[in-house]
Amino acid sequence: MSITDLITLAGAIATFLFGMSTMTDGLEKLSSGRLERILERLTSNVVKGVLLGAMVTGLIQSSAATTVMCVGFVNAGIMRLEQTVGIIMGANIGTTVTAQLLRLGDISSDNVLLALLKPSVLGPLLAAVGVLFYMFIRGGKKRIIGQIILGLGLLFIGMKTMEGAVSGLQELPEFQALFSAFSNPLLGILVGAAVTALLQSSSASMGILQAVSSTGLVYFNTAIPLIMGQNIGTCITAILSSIGASRNAKRTAAVHLLFNVIGTAFFLAVLYAGNALIGFPFWENVMDMGSIANLHLGFNIGCTLLLLPFHKVLVKIVERLVPGDAGAPEFNLLDERFLSSPSVALEQARSAVVSMGEKARENLGLAVDLLTDYDEKKLERLNENEITIDKLENTLDSYLVKLTDRALTDPESALVSELLHTLTNFERIGDYAVNVSEIATTMRQREIAFSDVARKEVDAITSAVKATLDITLECYEKRDHDLALHVEPLEEVVDLMEEVLKNRHVERLKAGACTIELGTQFLELTINLERISDHCSNVAMLIVRQTAPASQHLPDTHAYLKYLHAGGDHDFDALFAAYRAQYFAPIEEDTGFDRTTSS
Repeated sequence: MSITDLITLAGAIATFLFGMSTMTDGLEKLSSGRLERILERLTSNVVKGVLLGAMVTGLIQSSAATTVMCVGFVNAGIMRLEQTVGIIMGANIGTTVTAQLLRLGDISSDNVLLALLKPSVLGPLLAAVGVLFYMFIRGGKKRIIGQIILGLGLLFIGMKTMEGAVSGLQELPEFQALFSAFSNPLLGILVGAAVTALLQSSSASMGILQAVSSTGLVYFNTAIPLIMGQNIGTCITAILSSIGASRNAKRTAAVHLLFNVIGTAFFLAVLYAGNALIGFPFWENVMDMGSIANLHLGFNIGCTLLLLPFHKVLVKIVERLVPGDAGAPEFNLLDERFLSSPSVALEQARSAVVSMGEKARENLGLAVDLLTDYDEKKLERLNENEITIDKLENTLDSYLVKLTDRALTDPESALVSELLHTLTNFERIGDYAVNVSEIATTMRQREIAFSDVARKEVDAITSAVKATLDITLECYEKRDHDLALHVEPLEEVVDLMEEVLKNRHVERLKAGACTIELGTQFLELTINLERISDHCSNVAMLIVRQTAPASQHLPDTHAYLKYLHAGGDHDFDALFAAYRAQYFAPIEEDTGFDRTTSS
């Protein structure tokens, strides 16, 4: 084998690995988190978990990615350890799809259609089509589809080039001796595990073995230990991802390793003992790409059928291997393991932003309660929530910045921007709720209270602000365009109430019906409540713009709001009138301030 052949082999392996990586990344982007959400929600029993694990892994072509997602979901508290067992078993089956695709290299026929499926023809064809989609066709998901097709094409090109580069090895006595040595099961398992751990992909190491099979030196008794070792080696990715994770996340990675080790030990004992006793006729059969792919599939299905009835036992064993009480850890939705799959990371970030909004809403309710029913425990709960909100803001900022370093699609980049704006608004709402609590504390310390009239006014405006925040959170969580359109009219009613109540209070101060001290607290309270509704409007406008029909071309936010307030939208005016009647009319009186429409 010449130096040229070695360089060609290195380039072929690089092309093959790059093609696999490109295809896998494209498949993950195309899933847009949908497959991951299926994993998260539809794992009610272990058999369903096996099917889902196989489906997801077959579609994204990475058992390591599926297992790492499981580790992340367990660490985030989204899934239980028991739910991951079936998924991990299914992932081992799903990862065999790549080997089945690569077996197309065994096709030999004069039929034109079958000839097109041979890697030597199919690879360049797919690469050309993929480049066309990836570089020249814009819009929608065509670029991602092009990436997948291009990756698959490079996979076949790399495979065919590897076959040609290793063809000269069959004549080398050293290479023949090397593959003969792999018939030693322990050595074969160690080499298979080491190569797969290095590549962090059992599909990639399986593809290399299939390419080497073209030399005619791969026999059943050498292939089976290598395949078993590859299944063990692929566990390294999940093990590395579990470092620093919760105890149950570490146990999830241990389930993956234990499943493959037990399956390997069992079938190794059965096969070698059986061959020693009766002598299998296929023991020294030469393996081609198709038979290697089938052996890989059969081994993983066999392991699953063997251990599926004992899935609960596997959980108990790993709980012994990774001792200690998992307790109730602080789950981290923003697990950095998700960054390798941006669609999942964005879904988790969005859940964290929603959590921020819910805590801000809880704090507003607590702060308003403190105005009439001061309770130290409620204040303590409010302060704990505020600390959590601030931590979430800092963590989310950092997390989303790290996410922008990944290759994101245009919709994913838009969602990152939306999340950054939304978390800022929710954090400010939390701050204004704290301000309201400080007003309540000041009034408590100074032993002052609002008059009955002022109390009625406060109740009215706080009810309107609470309703604004409720609608905002619901429209954001559901991404509901129609519901988001309700926020701005209600926010305008809050603006009207704040302005009218401020003027009334000034009149009461002039008449001596209210003290300066109480007046200051009242005005500060209404200002803070009105600013909460302003931030609700900011969030709702984001949803209005992001979810608007493609046919509806909205101007920039400032111009759009100006258009609404000028009476340009009848639906807006109708909603404003309805909310005004609901929240402002009960406290409205003749104050010399006439405002019948929004401004």
